[in-house]
Amino acid sequence: MDVLADFFSPVALPGLVVFGLIFGSFLNVVIARLPAGESLAWPGSRCPRCGHAIRWWENIPVLSWVLLRARCSGCKGAISWRYPLVEALTAGLFVACQQRYGWTYALVPALVMVCLLVPLTFIDLEHWILPHELTWTGIAAGVLLAIPAGKDAVVESAVGAAVAFGGFWAMEYLGAWMFKKEALGGGDKFLLALIGAFLGWRSLLGVVLLSSLQGSLVGLVMLAIQGRAGPAPTPPPQEPKAGEGDGRQPGAEGEALEDDWVPGPTNIPFGPWLAAAALELVLLGPWFRAHLPQAFAEVLGTG
Repeated sequence: MDVLADFFSPVALPGLVVFGLIFGSFLNVVIARLPAGESLAWPGSRCPRCGHAIRWWENIPVLSWVLLRARCSGCKGAISWRYPLVEALTAGLFVACQQRYGWTYALVPALVMVCLLVPLTFIDLEHWILPHELTWTGIAAGVLLAIPAGKDAVVESAVGAAVAFGGFWAMEYLGAWMFKKEALGGGDKFLLALIGAFLGWRSLLGVVLLSSLQGSLVGLVMLAIQGRAGPAPTPPPQEPKAGEGDGRQPGAEGEALEDDWVPGPTNIPFGPWLAAAALELVLLGPWFRAHLPQAFAEVLGTG
């Protein structure tokens, strides 16, 4: 298998970039439609303003956005920078994962995790929600993808998901009891469980530590610059279905959601920082082990 990988890698790496761009284009559909409760398959791509059907040459990842000068060919409305960013980011993360794991089976779950964390990040940044369609699916995928790696890997994955969910659930309700208000997002525990299913329980402390540190630092900077730590939320076009949760409210035991909840100026969506920390541990794990003190690398789960 190594010989075949070495033989095909000059062709496979550019192919991986193309696949990353294509998957990124699909993830844009997920980001735009899933919060609205729309089908991901029908109708085809269209301008959200004028309904102009996107032709194939207008739907080439990154390139079409540049050639169209970020304008719809129908109504001339602006096309968000998010589209080429998600496409290029997904392709870049695909290549980074390949450089980390090579052409081995470990690359497969890494790419699947990328395809889950990217849309969750952008949905949470815009709407402050973490849809269960992605988090629950991701938890199951993480455990199932561990099966080819053997029994120990499956146990590590299942324990990681359980410890992540249980630990975050405890912090969530402890914060609510101590401060008489919600301190953590209800959807974040499902995202951390997803990360635990892919990375195992040993990485969880590092994920929480890195995400909290980075999120706090950036939040303080943004608070000083724009007067609020996180982005202003954009409500989804449709109400969430019963039992889906909204990523910021409790919902683990069927509590009624507070539809009028609005994040304050010091609130930040925590999901993007959890996702960033998970990717950092995946991609920079060897660097952390080589350059950080051993004790700190062990705390991060890379020792």
